[in-house]
Amino acid sequence: MSDVPFGFGLPDRDPERRDQPSPNDPFGFSALFGAGGAGGTPEELLGKMPLFAELQKLMNWSGGPVNWDLARQGAISGLATGTQPTSEAERAAVTEALRLADLWLDQVTDLPSGVDRAVAWSRVEWVEQTLPAWSRLIDPLAEKVVAAMTSALPQEAMAMAGPLAGLMGRMGGLMFGAQVGQAMGRLAGEVLTGTEVGLPLAPAGSGVLVPQNVAEFASGLDRPADEVRLFLALREAASLRLFAHVPWLRQQLHDAVHAYARGITIDREAIERGLNDAMGSMGGGFDPSNPEAIQELLGSGLLEPEETPEQQMALRRLETLLALVEGWVDAVVAAAAGERLPGHGALAETMRRRRASGGPAEQTFATLVGLQLRPRRLRDAATVWGAMSQRYGSAERDRLWSHPDLLPTSDDLDEPLDFVARQGVDDELRALTEEAEAQGGAADDTVDPADGQDGDSPTR
Repeated sequence: MSDVPFGFGLPDRDPERRDQPSPNDPFGFSALFGAGGAGGTPEELLGKMPLFAELQKLMNWSGGPVNWDLARQGAISGLATGTQPTSEAERAAVTEALRLADLWLDQVTDLPSGVDRAVAWSRVEWVEQTLPAWSRLIDPLAEKVVAAMTSALPQEAMAMAGPLAGLMGRMGGLMFGAQVGQAMGRLAGEVLTGTEVGLPLAPAGSGVLVPQNVAEFASGLDRPADEVRLFLALREAASLRLFAHVPWLRQQLHDAVHAYARGITIDREAIERGLNDAMGSMGGGFDPSNPEAIQELLGSGLLEPEETPEQQMALRRLETLLALVEGWVDAVVAAAAGERLPGHGALAETMRRRRASGGPAEQTFATLVGLQLRPRRLRDAATVWGAMSQRYGSAERDRLWSHPDLLPTSDDLDEPLDFVARQGVDDELRALTEEAEAQGGAADDTVDPADGQDGDSPTR
């Protein structure tokens, strides 16, 4: 799991810095719940803060467990001085790169193109266009965390909170919105394509590159910019082929995240023990109507969900699926670009290091569900797909995507070449079975029971 529960961070306890904006708290939550904020209703506290005075209307958010209006504003405000609009030349270059990428991929996979339109997004456009996908992914998690928190608090504490109890849900939405906005702002400054986080975030059929980020990425490499762009276009186009023509894949990934969310529970006894400890540290007077006391409870880790065996299974399934997607993309792009792009090997290794050092995909899922994508899994998955192609051809390789039960499991990835070898045995057994069935059917067709006498063979 991640070090802090999703949506909540530890308060800053340094009195000299408490009133200063923190890089981890650009929306001023520490000031809202700090000692300087004590005294007055929550609405009065909000009104005293310039930013929240402008955003006070967001407290009326009723669209779900995450305040996506605040998330959008937070993400875009963090990019205000660092984003550039896309130019006509950049849009043309992205369109040409994706067109050429699809031509190359046609020669190494039977899966048809998944790109209906090529788009070049600015960082702000990436934030705005991917919000619906983030909402579908994150809302179930946030809803379960809020529900688990509410159910875990003792009834006495909730009763004592009075009017503040009704405000807690909205504050939870604000806190989730603030954290999601921060994460999206960071991602928007890094992501190179529409599928880099492991899921297609753009509208269906949209092949996306972010030219500003691509240019910054290429500037640190010893390769021509157009070669880097084409390499990334190949990865984007390959990912979209998979998601467009494996109809169950996207849903399986979401189901794994939601299966984790369904298991979120919080130990009520641990909450009660924590409240007793809090009362002792406060002289026996824990006051749930005090925003500072509530923020201290939220930041203490008491409300962090406990991970169940079912959740561990869901995370393992999610990790394996993401590794299989990434590994297939690696293998297919290598087949398409190996002899065409001189710098393919170096670019592929750069992408592997990028993932291993904590790229956008790892950061995103670690924030959402405590999932760390292990580079070993990605390499093992790429080994499976590369070996399948070499031994049986691209059609047999891609046939494994026809049903989720055909894919390698996490245990299979421990010995990827053994999995590949078993596919040949399975194919031989299947061929023998089909041959036996065909011969049996042919024998049945040659015998007419009316022709036999006393069990003798019929006369020909």
